[in-house]
Amino acid sequence: MNAIQTLAISALPVIFAITLHEAAHGYAARHFGDPTAWQMGRISLNPLRHVDMVGTLLVPALILLISGGGLLFGWAKPVPVDFSRLRRPKQDMLWVAAAGPGANLVMALAWALVLKLTIGGSAFAYSEALREMALVGISINGVLMVLNLLPLPPLDGGRIMVSLLPHRAAWQFSQLERWGFPILLALLFLGVLDTILRPLLRVFNTLIRTLFGF
Repeated sequence: MNAIQTLAISALPVIFAITLHEAAHGYAARHFGDPTAWQMGRISLNPLRHVDMVGTLLVPALILLISGGGLLFGWAKPVPVDFSRLRRPKQDMLWVAAAGPGANLVMALAWALVLKLTIGGSAFAYSEALREMALVGISINGVLMVLNLLPLPPLDGGRIMVSLLPHRAAWQFSQLERWGFPILLALLFLGVLDTILRPLLRVFNTLIRTLFGF
């Protein structure tokens, strides 16, 4: 496939992976008592409500084109969550944070089912394109799930750690949040992030293949 074909096939799974991750945080927050995202109209399965022009469209497109389809990364507009409005702020933070990676897991499984059907079913006009789209869907959702579960604030895994740690340790650990993004960029450029993610993604892909019999 050329770059334009790669971009066209990747657009749908990438947009849904990024935006529904954020929507899931909003749904979970509302369920546990914080209506902030709902009041702002951000609890929606409509991707357009979560699209960030740079993070959801421009950056993933450029990365796909530059890498020849070998790398995917992006973000959506963060869903606002006021943790102080949760019924049990420290405990419920875990579920609100886990909702995003959980949504990515569900989407990865759904794309794996699509891939299974296209492999086992009769060929039709768009079966090859749908198969490639499913592979992208599994890949991007796996990356987003594993990346966001890393225990580094403000990633979801960092918030899960804050929820699980004792109060004093949780407060101290949460102070890392202001440095979280610079640390993540440093790990990326030093190649450490790839070293961490690659074996985890290998396990994830093995589980998907085993579960669906690929």
